[in-house]
Formats: sequence, structure tokens, C-alpha cells
Amino acid sequence: MLKKTLAALALGSALLSAGHAMAADYAIDKQGQHAFVNFKISHLGYSWLYGTFKDFDGSFTFDAAAPEASKVNVTLNTDSVDTNHAERDKHIRSADFLNVSKNPTATFASTSVKSTGEGTADITGDLTLNGVTKPVVIAAKFIGEGKDPWGGYRAGFEGSTTIKLKDFDITKDLGPASESLELIISIEGVRK
Repeated sequence: MLKKTLAALALGSALLSAGHAMAADYAIDKQGQHAFVNFKISHLGYSWLYGTFKDFDGSFTFDAAAPEASKVNVTLNTDSVDTNHAERDKHIRSADFLNVSKNPTATFASTSVKSTGEGTADITGDLTLNGVTKPVVIAAKFIGEGKDPWGGYRAGFEGSTTIKLKDFDITKDLGPASESLELIISIEGVRK
């Protein structure tokens, strides 16, 4: 009888532990603004121009024990671009760049996640920008996870990728130093 009880307790403990190691779904913390989609691009080869997208939403699935089972989906409002200069932002929203009247959103949907080391992974996915969909690889780093002060559970990541503007039919000639831009992403999610 004691052996059966201990076996049942051991099995119950194993199942509970396995539950913590299973994949969990997270909503990007848009309300608390604990997530950022930023970019930088060379300005004529003389300096860096930085910008951000202020309106985006998404979710991810994360399993620390099996990172390759993770998934990411993000949708952003291209009209929310902000480079801290109203006239430049208006130009970026035009047909020369993001063409927001025709393409009001940009999306990223992961297709695979490959662990590259302790707490790092390459997230491959389809980026749709300016009406064009191309595969990109985001070099991601796990920042941390745990309980928050409000009774929730959170996980956070950062990542970056470089894209060529011409790959997304952005053909405005800004000179050779400005043919590519770096996307810098910082995401914190709240477990659903």
C-alpha cells in the first residue's frame, strides 16, 4: 500500500513538473508597453537614424525545454512609424517607403526555431512588409521568465535581423550605405 502511494505521488510530481516544462502561450505586453520594434539605418553613411513602430500586437509560444517548439506571430501598424521627425515620418509612410495607404500592416510569422546555444536561437519566419513576403532569420536571445507582481507570469526575449530594402520593393535610392536596415526587437509576454 505504501509503495503504491509513493508511486502515485512520484507519478503526480512528475506530471506536475512536466507541466511546467510544456509550451505556454504568451500575449505580447502591449498594454504595459513592455515590447518594442525598433530599427536603425545609416543616414548617408554619416550617422544612424533610429525609429520605432508604436502600435503592434502579437503572441508567442515558448517551451524552455524544447525551444524548437516555440512560435512567434506579430502584426504591426505601419502608420505608427516614429523617427522623432514628423516630416520624415510622413515621407516614410509614403509610396517611396512603406506605402501605408496600400499596406497598413506588416507581419512576422515564425516557421521554425533552432537553438544556437544557451539561451539563444535563430527564429526563421516570413516577414511581410510593403506587400512583399520574404523569409528572414532573427537572432534571438532569451532574457528571462518568472512571476510578476500582479499575479501573472512573464517571459522576455530580444532579437535582431538585417533586411535589404529592395527585397521588400522599397526602391528609393538613399545611397549605398542605406540599402539595409537593422530591426531590433524586444518582446515581453504575459502568459495566457
